[in-house]
Amino acid sequence: MTSAAIEPPRSCIRGMPQRRSRSLWLIGALFVPSAFIACGADSNGDVGASTAGHGGGEKAGAPSALAGAGPAAGGSAAGNAGNAGSSNVGNAGAGTSGGHSSSAGSPGAGAAPSGGAPSGGAPATAGGAGASSSAGAAGSTAAGTGAPESGPLGYGQGTTGGGTAKHVLVASMTEMQAAIDGYAGSGGLVLEYTGSFDFGSIKDPCVQHTLPAQTVEIKAKSDITILGKDGSAANFGLHIAAASSNIIVRNMTIGLNPGGDASDLISIEGMSAGFPTKIWIDHNELFTSMAECAGAGDTAFDGMIDLKKGADLVTVSYNYMHDHHKVSLNGFTDTDDAVRHITFHHNLFENIGSRVPLQRHGYSHVLNNYFSEISASGINVRMGGYALVEANYFENVRDPVTARDSDAIGFWELRDNNLASAADVATGNRFGISWDAGSSGTVNATDWKTSAAYPVALGYTYKADPFQCIHDGLRAAVGAGNGLVTLKCK
Repeated sequence: MTSAAIEPPRSCIRGMPQRRSRSLWLIGALFVPSAFIACGADSNGDVGASTAGHGGGEKAGAPSALAGAGPAAGGSAAGNAGNAGSSNVGNAGAGTSGGHSSSAGSPGAGAAPSGGAPSGGAPATAGGAGASSSAGAAGSTAAGTGAPESGPLGYGQGTTGGGTAKHVLVASMTEMQAAIDGYAGSGGLVLEYTGSFDFGSIKDPCVQHTLPAQTVEIKAKSDITILGKDGSAANFGLHIAAASSNIIVRNMTIGLNPGGDASDLISIEGMSAGFPTKIWIDHNELFTSMAECAGAGDTAFDGMIDLKKGADLVTVSYNYMHDHHKVSLNGFTDTDDAVRHITFHHNLFENIGSRVPLQRHGYSHVLNNYFSEISASGINVRMGGYALVEANYFENVRDPVTARDSDAIGFWELRDNNLASAADVATGNRFGISWDAGSSGTVNATDWKTSAAYPVALGYTYKADPFQCIHDGLRAAVGAGNGLVTLKCK
C-alpha cells in the first residue's frame, strides 16, 4: 500500500491562497487536520495496470450556484432556503451555449457508422488554481468567466431535469434515496443536496475498497435534477439506471467512495427494463485516489463517470475530474455494441491514470477539454467507435489518442488541438507527450493525423473555443461551488 496526502477539493478552498505545487500537501501526508478539510479531500499516489474484461486492459468566495448566478439546474427554488429565483433550464438547442455556431444534421440515435490546466511539470495542487494563468490575466487568451449555460451543449441537448419544480432539500444519501423512491417517476423532481462529509476522516484511502458500496439509485424514473449546494460534499455514488431519462447532476462534490468495483462515482447504465437517455453531468468535482492498495487489484476505486449498456445522448461538461485511475468507460465490454452518442466538453482531467474516455463502439465528441498529467493512456477509441477530438489541450499525457486492448480498433478525427503535427508528439516534444507500444494490434496517433473522418452529423450547434484559451482559463470555470460559470475567451 502506498499512503498519500489528503488534499481539500477545489470547492472547499475557493478564496484561499492558491498554491503552485503539491509539495506542501505531501509534507503533511496523512496528518492534515480534519477540520481544515471538512467538506472534501483527495489523495495521491499511483497504481498498476488494469485487467481486461471489466472495462478493458489499459494500464494503469465564489457566487453561489443556487442564488442568482443564472439558471440553477432544474430551475428556481421559489423562495426555498433563501435561494434566489432563477429561470428554469430550458431546451438546449441552438444558441443556448453562448454563441456556439451551427453544425447541421441529427445524431440519428440508431445510426451505424456508415456516413449517416497547469503549465508543465508537476500537477497543480488538487482543488487549487495551479500554475496556469488565471482567466483574464495579462497575456492570457481567456477573458474571465461567463454566465451559466441554460441547458447542455452536445448530444445531451434538450435535457431539462426537474424543470421548475420546487427544491426538495436532502442532507444525506438516505434522504436523497427516500425522496427518489417517493417520487412518482415523471413530472419533475429537484433535489438540492446540502450534506457534508469530512474527507479528512479517511486516514487511509485503501480502506475504502473493503467497505460496502454506498450508492443512490435512480431507476426507471425521469425528469430529475440533483443539485449540490455550494460547500456540500458526498461520499456516495449515483446510479442512473434502466429507462431513466432527462436527468441532471450538477454542482456535486463526490470523492473517495467506498465499495471498490461495486461503486462508481456516477454510473449511467442500461438494463433489461430500458436504457438511460438525455443525461447532463455538469460542474461537478469528482476524485478518489491514485494510491496502490494491496489486494485491490485495479478496483480500489472504480469508474468515475461510466456509461454502459445502451446509455445514450449524454453531455459531460465543466467537471473537474482528478486523482483517479479509470475515469470514463463508454461500453462495458467489447460486445456492448449499443450505439452511444456522448459529448465531453470543457472538462479538466488532471492526475489521471486512463480512460478519458475509453470508448467502445458509438460516437463521441471530445471538445475543449484540458488533459494534464495522464499517466497510462488518454482517449482510447476501440471496437469501431468514432471520436471527434477537437480544440483540446494536452500536456504531460501518455498515449493521448490511441486504439488498444480490444479485438478491433476505433477511429479519430483530430481537429484544431494544441498538438498539430507529428513533431508535437515526437520524442522530446515541448508538451510532455509520450507513447508506449501497447499490446499487439495497438494503433497510436504518433503521426497525429486523422485516421477517419467523423462519419455522422453532430446535430447540435457549437463554436469551439481556441485550445490556448482552454489552457489559460478553463481551470477557473470547472468543478463545483463556482456559480456554474462558463469560460469566456478573447
